Amino acid sequence: MSFYDKVYEVVKEIPKGRVMTYGQIAAMLGSPRASRAVGYALHFNPRQGEIPCHRVVNRFGHLAEAYVFGGIDVQKKLLEKEGIELTDYTVDLKKFGF
Repeated sequence: MSFYDKVYEVVKEIPKGRVMTYGQIAAMLGSPRASRAVGYALHFNPRQGEIPCHRVVNRFGHLAEAYVFGGIDVQKKLLEKEGIELTDYTVDLKKFGF
């Protein structure tokens, strides 16, 4: 299984109403320094479908401009629908124990 496939397997497991950072996903894959590669896999070379990529944020809690997944406004609406509050396109990571 490729790194790319592994990233998507982790993302599919993110529970509704929860977010994860690129760094957390990279650490789960055993490559803690690969957060940039995770971001690339999800947002610059994405796989379309029912994958909850809107639940992935950078280390500051900012939404990425994943235009392929409907853009940043669509991602914000999806997160808010799941009960995740955002301020200026930023998730308060402290609420998730970061």
